[in-house]
Amino acid sequence: MALDIISAVLVLLGGILCLAAGLGVLRFADLLSRMHASAKPQVLGLILVAIAIAIQFPSWATVTTLAIIISFQLVTIPVATHMVGRAGYRTKHLRRSMLYRDELAEAVDRAEAREIARERRREHGTDENDG
Repeated sequence: MALDIISAVLVLLGGILCLAAGLGVLRFADLLSRMHASAKPQVLGLILVAIAIAIQFPSWATVTTLAIIISFQLVTIPVATHMVGRAGYRTKHLRRSMLYRDELAEAVDRAEAREIARERRREHGTDENDG
């Protein structure tokens, strides 16, 4: 009985966090805020629901499957949000006024300068890959 109550509370908290993530994606104004709202509470909500499932079905198969799912989420969500953030930055889909410090500007400028230089070499027939 006590495990049922604990599981129900965990599922409820996990659901609330996932709902908060969804609302954040809908309500926040810019890409970076939406990206943060979609990643953080969603993963914690999933973890809470997975713990509730493990409490209700305490077998090795269930626990290892849930551990794999949680591990996969913990590895892929940060990478995915990082890539979405970089793409949003490069396509100017963010509010620069909300950035406290712009650490990516220098790297993007260097990459764009390399791309321009590469295009010029191609135009003049001196591409480094021509051999």
